[in-house]
Amino acid sequence: MIKVKKTIKRVIRWVVRGAIYLWCKIYYRAQIVGLENIPKKEAVIFCGNHRTYLDPPLMVATAKRHMRFLAKDELAKNPFFNFLGWAFDAIHVKRDEKDVTAIKESLKALKNGECIALFPEGTRNGIEKGEKLKDGVAFFTVRSGAKVVPCGIKGGTKENRKVTITYGKPLDYSQYKGSKDKEVLEKITQEIMDEIMKLAK
Repeated sequence: MIKVKKTIKRVIRWVVRGAIYLWCKIYYRAQIVGLENIPKKEAVIFCGNHRTYLDPPLMVATAKRHMRFLAKDELAKNPFFNFLGWAFDAIHVKRDEKDVTAIKESLKALKNGECIALFPEGTRNGIEKGEKLKDGVAFFTVRSGAKVVPCGIKGGTKENRKVTITYGKPLDYSQYKGSKDKEVLEKITQEIMDEIMKLAK
């Protein structure tokens, strides 16, 4: 029964991912850059700038790796997003508190060679709103040793429909593995966000 469910999930993901890809290509004239920078097998943490609702599905449809998004728990209340969360193995996070369960699940996924994805801004247009960057990606990379693939997205708005998504070269922070120094986490977070914004220009 478990194997059947896993097979059904894979088929659903294949269909949904294909539909999103075609939608992005036709409606948004999506251009995908830097796919060669994405490791094909090892654990990876994808992180990008967050401007619109298009960003997560765009990453899911174009990266050619199955990624598990860290998504706010409230999305599970929406039947459609709850279904997508189930199909794509989303990791639901309770906002404004330290969600130990979500942290453990994310680290377990990385340990198993899977990919997770999150946005350092924490919310859409976080930088523009003046919000402090979240250090989740830095925490996961120093705890797991997984490389970070920065992702810059531009376009996909009313003013500029054509969207371009650029995957940068993997960032390796293994020299800080195990560090709990807050300054180190903040330094890594800022470096990653700086790289993301370069790719989004």
